[in-house]
Amino acid sequence: MTQALPFDGAVSRFFSKEVPENIRTAIEDGSKRDILDDSYPYDRWMKKSDYEDELDALQIELVKCQRWAEDSGARLALVFEGRDAAGKGGAIGRVTQNLNPRVARIVALPKPTERERTQWYFQRYVAHLPAAGEISVFDRSWYNRGVIEKVFGFCTAAERQRFFTQLPHFENTLVGEGIVLIKLWLNVGRAEQLRRMLRRESDPLRQWKLSRIDVEGLARWDAYSEAIAETFTGSHTPTAPWTVIRADDKYRARLAAIRAILGRLDYTGKNAELVGKADPKICGGPELWRTS
Repeated sequence: MTQALPFDGAVSRFFSKEVPENIRTAIEDGSKRDILDDSYPYDRWMKKSDYEDELDALQIELVKCQRWAEDSGARLALVFEGRDAAGKGGAIGRVTQNLNPRVARIVALPKPTERERTQWYFQRYVAHLPAAGEISVFDRSWYNRGVIEKVFGFCTAAERQRFFTQLPHFENTLVGEGIVLIKLWLNVGRAEQLRRMLRRESDPLRQWKLSRIDVEGLARWDAYSEAIAETFTGSHTPTAPWTVIRADDKYRARLAAIRAILGRLDYTGKNAELVGKADPKICGGPELWRTS
């Protein structure tokens, strides 16, 4: 018996009938580990064995970092944002894989309730900020208003403008209170995004990752791009800068994310030579996003 595809095969239908021809061709011609975006600085994913060796070493550094946070009372807030299917969940999973879930908590909030919609916009996120010795990992965050809510009309222009007006003060307050705020934006090329969506659609073990927003968002690439650019303009500040990671290669992206986090922290026992710096070819500021 053939299993029905989620959303009546909307992703496959978009691929066959609506996507620009160059995107369709890139997906059809590319092999599993090929990079589909010509502007990406590498042609293929890094070797899995090299990735696993680096990941193992960096995860030991993450455990050291967790112990330091507990001992020192440090408060870490890690914000993971990015395009749909950019690999946020996978990167978060590798960051938290060996950490104590009582210390490193993943915050993935559902859509706001009717009551929450009447609250100050940032209010429901404040409850999930870290206490002493904790690490809060936000799988999407208050930046929903900057991008998704704009693209789908879930907020008014006035509400979004108020968000951008209040945002620097909100984040400055967090940092001023001693919270270490690290914001990571994972970006992915259009062909790679669609290839990942097609895989989710066809794989019963991944279909849960698809949402109506993901599916409808495929045709709104340009609207997303405009909203992302506006969001960077309104939120990339000296106090709370963005780190942008080009995530067409998930292996390189995960290593870059971990290095970007560890590089911001002076924790006990840090192996600075091992941590080094994230690959500047795929990791930098918002100007890097424009090359995607």
